[in-house]
Amino acid sequence: MATIKLRNVSFNYATPIRKSGLRLFESPQESNEEDLAVESSNGVKALDSVSLTIPNGQTFVIVGPSGCGKSTLLRVVAGLERNYSGQILYDGEDMQIVPASKRSIGIVFQNYALYPNFTSEGNLSFFFKLHQISDEETRKRIEYTSELMGIGFKQLLPRRPLTLSGGEKQRVAIARAIVRAPKLFLLDEPLSNLDAKLRVQTRTEIKRLLHKFGITTLYVTHDQVEAIALADQIVVMHSGRVEQVGTYRTLIENPLNLFVAGFLGLPAMDLFPSSPVSDGRLVLGEYAFPLPESVLPLLQNGQQITLGLRRETVKVFPEIESMNEVHLQAQIEAFESDFVHRTQTVFLRTGRFQFSGLCPLDMKLHVGQSVPVEINPENLYFFDTHSGRRL
Repeated sequence: MATIKLRNVSFNYATPIRKSGLRLFESPQESNEEDLAVESSNGVKALDSVSLTIPNGQTFVIVGPSGCGKSTLLRVVAGLERNYSGQILYDGEDMQIVPASKRSIGIVFQNYALYPNFTSEGNLSFFFKLHQISDEETRKRIEYTSELMGIGFKQLLPRRPLTLSGGEKQRVAIARAIVRAPKLFLLDEPLSNLDAKLRVQTRTEIKRLLHKFGITTLYVTHDQVEAIALADQIVVMHSGRVEQVGTYRTLIENPLNLFVAGFLGLPAMDLFPSSPVSDGRLVLGEYAFPLPESVLPLLQNGQQITLGLRRETVKVFPEIESMNEVHLQAQIEAFESDFVHRTQTVFLRTGRFQFSGLCPLDMKLHVGQSVPVEINPENLYFFDTHSGRRL
């Protein structure tokens, strides 16, 4: 296990050029278009001054849109990309000149990357043969890992990858990374090729194994459910930068900027179009929302502010129930029933503004219906439109 620190790490891919209809690169390294974040004069900036500390034994899950630099960050930490600026430290040791093979890491890829001509046991033992570790020690490590991987794993050991299902291949790939007892565990969307049931099962296995071993882990995913289930801390990335780091609850309740607010959440926060401030209120069409007294001294009349609110803040009722709330009249555009939580998500429109809210499951609704909506003013979010910063 290890504490991993990144200090102002930046990485550029060479600018792509086109000749005779073919896409070529000025660099000998092939670039992954998923990670091309921002073009600059030196090429495409995939990482932009990233600073991050992953404490010993913790799992950090990296989320963000396609092209934000998630996989590039993993490759740089692993040592697969070397021409970066800044520092990457494993327990205080600068890894700039340490090759990937010497870093004691375990990597699980999206495409499994198993050796097709080896059995599953051969895939697990290859590392030990490469480093001339005794057969007895190899056998002990494989047996120990097989026990940890759970019921049915031993039956996979004599089989080759072509005879395994997607879920079985991923179990072998995870076991191959764990069997070498790495200091750092790197997973790049390991569940994206699995169906829904296998994703849940394999996610549970990964969580159990991470808890059992206490391995410092960086996990890349597009799936926020995976992030919530596995992460000690979630890292939100955008355009090669780390926007915010924290627990899921912290990120949901206290987003630092518009991007985090609009990206994270199930569903994400509804953001109203930029509107001006007038006499201490945010004017949205025919409605005016009171601004928190703490931010009033920082604002000027006419300043453009973006309003954010989460679905849970918006309540739809047959009639107005409280005089302490902000009240709107909205039209129902669609609705979805949640039988587990006994609620309905209602998609609403008032004028040019669209947002969502909640109502009881037994409330009768129909598309086009006009309903009163209550919003708790204490749960509103306000952001400076120009900078994106939360007020």
